[in-house]
Amino acid sequence: MKYGGAMRALRKKAGYNQEEWAEINHMTQSDVSKYENNRKEPAISVFQTWCTNAQAPEVMVALIIGVDGIGMMTQIMELLPQFTSITGFISLLF
Repeated sequence: MKYGGAMRALRKKAGYNQEEWAEINHMTQSDVSKYENNRKEPAISVFQTWCTNAQAPEVMVALIIGVDGIGMMTQIMELLPQFTSITGFISLLF
């Protein structure tokens, strides 16, 4: 599964460049780039940390419940400013 698009969207949603995001997530800028460009697959704990640090737990929920892949999560990330609660997120799905 490719997570790069969702991981990039999480970082951008949080408002950080790759260097800042790397520092927040205790990794190198190179690792951030590799994750975002699908050259390195993240452990679930890394993905969870990104979701937590981006204040986007709904993305983790979507992954767990098997929502239509990362493409849909990336699209949802673009809509997130309108929906700040899990209820608003779930209403997008149904």
